[in-house]
Amino acid sequence: MSTALVVIDMLEDFLSPSGNLYIGPEAGRVIPAVAVELERARAEGWPVIFVCDSHREGDPEFAMWPDHCLCGSQGAAVIPALAPRPGEPVIAKRRYSAFFGTDLDLTLRERGVEEVVLVGVCTNICVLYTAADARMLNYSVTVVAPATASFDRAAHDFALQQMETVLGCQVRR
Repeated sequence: MSTALVVIDMLEDFLSPSGNLYIGPEAGRVIPAVAVELERARAEGWPVIFVCDSHREGDPEFAMWPDHCLCGSQGAAVIPALAPRPGEPVIAKRRYSAFFGTDLDLTLRERGVEEVVLVGVCTNICVLYTAADARMLNYSVTVVAPATASFDRAAHDFALQQMETVLGCQVRR
């Protein structure tokens, strides 16, 4: 089975203390964990795909959340410690799911991918909804729990439980 690593929203606005939607101290834990998964995937020769929030001014999402990850802003950039390598796709998204309104599905299918390994933030938002859509599209899904994080530990734990027991994802702890 062909596998790809999908890196979700490892962006300045979520992971930098000066970011507009900083997730807090969990950022310090999740960054090195995602780096380990990147190293593993690259060593295995898996496709690595970055999916990144990239909102326009006045995005309807800003009714719920502060303005964040505006197209072309520093806040929408992947943090330098996890920078994509040449040839690794960076797909912009405007909604929670990395599949909604993007070409992620096409990108994966062109590479013959049948399983996605998900890492990134926020577990209970973009990771959860990406996992749900991946399952609806018949991908096998593995979520690397130590390489995910959120603002709220209880919401993080609940999302992992839902992905495992409701969506049928493998959750690697």
